[in-house]
Amino acid sequence: MLYKDADAWRAAKNRRVMVFGMSGLGKTHMSTTLRASGTWFHYSIDYRIGTRYMGEFITDNAKAEAMKVPFLRDLLMSDSIYIGSNITFHNLSPVSTYLGKPGDAAKGGLPIAEYRRRQEQFRRSEISALEDTGHFAERAQRLYGYPSFICDTGGSICEWVDPANDRDPLMTTLSTVCLPIWIKGDAAHTAALIERFDRAPKPMAYQPGFLLDCWTAYLAETGLAEDAVDPDAFVRWTYARALAHRQPRYEAMSRWGVTVTADEVASLKGEADFTDLIAAALERKAAAN
Repeated sequence: MLYKDADAWRAAKNRRVMVFGMSGLGKTHMSTTLRASGTWFHYSIDYRIGTRYMGEFITDNAKAEAMKVPFLRDLLMSDSIYIGSNITFHNLSPVSTYLGKPGDAAKGGLPIAEYRRRQEQFRRSEISALEDTGHFAERAQRLYGYPSFICDTGGSICEWVDPANDRDPLMTTLSTVCLPIWIKGDAAHTAALIERFDRAPKPMAYQPGFLLDCWTAYLAETGLAEDAVDPDAFVRWTYARALAHRQPRYEAMSRWGVTVTADEVASLKGEADFTDLIAAALERKAAAN
């Protein structure tokens, strides 16, 4: 790890961390709290995906829909209008909208083959964005003068690593640049996440094998044809399974860094709180070893 103990962490003039865990447990709260201090550069993986690696896919998809409307087609063909996505730190919906959900087209679903194609685009994009972490950590300090850096990852990071492999290329690279921090939730947090997702199901990225297993099982359980699946029903059905699938992967990844709880993160009010939180997590890890 970059910081061998709590004393080394407190003494560091330049701190670099990477936070991971399920969406909804506090990654954004931690990142925005540190960014508000004025001394931390916030590198958002989802923002990088949307602006650098999937921006063209998103824009082309919007143009393809617009080309179906004769009025808009004429304007586009004559370069009278342009179409772009307005991605910001606070509005990443163009990425999730493009990713979509599989199923009935009348309900906004995508054919499963197209859905898998977009999943693969996202997988490659997220890995590339994660591999850019070292570049942005150096750039934040050299170009902008930020002494500290936080990489705010997406919930699907655990899908692209091999947590059982001590030499996993992605985690090895990331842990040489940042201190990985896992935000761990408990059973109550999981129940709250499922309840929230049921109210507003959102697109997710899945490991290809996991997606295939869930899609096959859902079709067998419901007896539906692929093009008759309700997209929201499928992602709701899959969500709890995705949480159970990801939890042990996150836990295995935590050995590259430290673990904090969602409740501890929720109580953060400033940079000093964060410094104390990570120092305590390093002390816990040292005691456990």
